[in-house]
Amino acid sequence: MTIQDSTILKIQQLPDSLVQEVNDYVDFLLLKHNSPRWQLWHQFSEGLETVESDFFDYLRNLEDYENRLARGEIQW
Repeated sequence: MTIQDSTILKIQQLPDSLVQEVNDYVDFLLLKHNSPRWQLWHQFSEGLETVESDFFDYLRNLEDYENRLARGEIQW
């Protein structure tokens, strides 16, 4: 029995919800090993992390500014 056959037998024993997870993971592996597409995904995810971290800093600074306004430490 090949590894493919063994894997198929295991998948056939899973409930549909877990088969969907396996299918999603297989999609991920196919993407990861398709170098040009993986590079694009990697660049996108790095950019997204940067945007989210910058936005978090913006929100934290805005909260601090609003709190200082409320305490009367600064004026608008």
